Amino acid sequence: MRAFFAVLILCAASFLSPVSARAEDPIDTTRTIIEEQIKAFLKDDAETAYSFAAPGIRALYPDKNLFFAMVKKSYEPVYHPGNYAFGRSRSIDNGALIYHEVLISGRDGKDWTAIYQITRQPDGSYRINGVQIMPDADSKGI
Repeated sequence: MRAFFAVLILCAASFLSPVSARAEDPIDTTRTIIEEQIKAFLKDDAETAYSFAAPGIRALYPDKNLFFAMVKKSYEPVYHPGNYAFGRSRSIDNGALIYHEVLISGRDGKDWTAIYQITRQPDGSYRINGVQIMPDADSKGI
């Protein structure tokens, strides 16, 4: 009888583990990070927006206010998008590096494509390591 329950528990675990793996999919996780940072920008919440920056970005902008000023000046469509939608995503090296294409309609009526580079940190978390922004929202792939 114990053997039967052991087999039953193993079978149940095998059915549940794919669900857990999908819940921690790096594409979904990093997409959420981008959305949370955009929400922080829209609320002018420099501290939260800065919390998503990778160590390399923090080294360039060691203060949340410097970071926020740079984003406002150079990344207006990301700072305050009109609308945005996710395009293609790409995971490299088993999720160590993730690229997301974000199609943005700026408040000025212009369309933009932002390519986010997100890196997995030594502790397993993800941080935004850079954003390349280009005019025109046509998906060109990653």
